[in-house]
Parts: sequence; C-alpha cells; structure tokens
Amino acid sequence: MTGFGKAVQVYNNKKITAEVKSLNSKQLDFAVRLPQNHREIELELRNTITQMLMRGKIDLFVTSEPIEGTATSVLNVPLLQQYKAQIEQMSAQLDIPQPQDWYQVLLRMPDAMRAESRNTEVDEQELQVVRDVVTQATQQLVSFRKQEGERLEKFFEEKIAAIQSLLDEVPKYEEPRTAKIKARILDALERLKEVDYDKNRFEQELIYYIEKLDITEEKLRLQNHLTYFLETLHGADPGQGKKLGFISQEIGREVNTMGSKANQADLQNVVVRMKDHLEQIKEQVLNVL
Repeated sequence: MTGFGKAVQVYNNKKITAEVKSLNSKQLDFAVRLPQNHREIELELRNTITQMLMRGKIDLFVTSEPIEGTATSVLNVPLLQQYKAQIEQMSAQLDIPQPQDWYQVLLRMPDAMRAESRNTEVDEQELQVVRDVVTQATQQLVSFRKQEGERLEKFFEEKIAAIQSLLDEVPKYEEPRTAKIKARILDALERLKEVDYDKNRFEQELIYYIEKLDITEEKLRLQNHLTYFLETLHGADPGQGKKLGFISQEIGREVNTMGSKANQADLQNVVVRMKDHLEQIKEQVLNVL
C-alpha cells in the first residue's frame, strides 16, 4: 500500500511538479496541496487518484515554479530616480559630496527591487499539464505498489506453505498423544490402590476427556483457511488486503485452539512455530491493498 511517485513538466516558463505519496491506512485518507490558481480541478484530481489507488493515507503535492533564468523581480527604476534626486538635493543643502558609486548606494535602498507583475490566471492547457503530471506521478506509485505486491505474494506463499508443512506434521503426534494421556491417568489411578473404580465407566470418561482434546475439527478448519488465503491472494479481484487480514485472524483462532488442546510438548512446539509464521503474515498483510 505504500509508495511514491513524482512527475515534472515545463509549461510557459513554469516547472510544474506533482508528488504523490501513499502510506498504510484502513480507509482512504486524502490530503492535497495545490497552487491557488489550480484549485478549480482539485475535486477532479481527487477522483482520479482515488480510482487508481483505492485505499491508503495519500498525500498529493503540486507546485508551479518559474524555471531558472526567468526573472521574478525587476529594478524599481521610478523609485530609484526619486532616491537619486533626494540624495542630490541633500548633497546641495548640506554641502557634502555626492556618492562616487551610485549603483552601490541606490541598490541598497529599500524596495530597490520589486516583484514582477505576473498574470495569475491559468489557461486550460496549463490545467491539462497539471492533470498529466498528477496522473504520471500516480502511475509511478502504482508501479511501485505492484513491485512490492509481487514481493509480498512470494512472502505469503512461503509462510502459508510453512504453516501447511507444520499442519501436515500434526497427525504423527496425535496417536502417541492419546496413548500418553491414557497412560498418565492409569498411572495416577494405580497410585491410589485403595480406590476401586468401574473400568467401563472409566473408559467412558476417558473417551469423553480425549474427545474434548480432539483437534480434528481445528485441523480441518485450519486447512480450509490456508486454502482460502491462497485463493484470495491469487484472485483477480483487486483490494483484497482487508479480506486477507480477516482470514489470517481465523487462522490464528484455529491455531490458538489447537495449542490450548495440545496437552503435549511436541504438538505445542508445532503450534508455537505456526504462530511465529502467522505473526509475520499479520505484520505484512497490512501492506496489502
């Protein structure tokens, strides 16, 4: 979602520059800075950029500056004539010599230079130049986003594959896990020799206890979420960042439930490694449009 684009064109002795910057944001947050005489197309520029970028904290800066060598101020000759006449009058009245270097004296006087009068009106051709540079800058930003998106796509594929690999390891820990739970309970009962118990009832309670620790449904749902994540990632519809975020939350829900039911060190280690990969996904999914 982050990116930067810049474009420049010269028109009528002006350098018109557009810069577009985008940062992560859940919604569209737009800030625009335009020269006053370009304000009439602000809404049009907003609509153009919104269609191209869709979401993010977007800043648009457009500047219009005179190109080098174009004078922006001129000598205030009428005022300098008045200064010179007053100095000559003062010289005669005070009987003091006139300056030898008139240039140095006069150019240091207040308002010796004045801003060149410029027509602030802009024509339709200049407004079109502004539209063009804004579009070019936005296209650069979109290109930057696409490059970043390709990198993120590979990253997500690797992380989902890592979680999938860990999920495939889970079955080999399940049968020993059930046997260990049963053995631990029997061992505890053996220590209580004076306590008699109904073996049939014990088997029923053991089955009930093991069913509470069963993670078959969690594995199935986790598998579905992993598949759905990849389908969404590779889908043709744009702007799926929020959806990927929701799916990653559901993945986390199933992984956490597996961890709470694990009751076995090896399986808990698998869950911890799943969480590590998932946290990296959650961090980077914020960058997805």
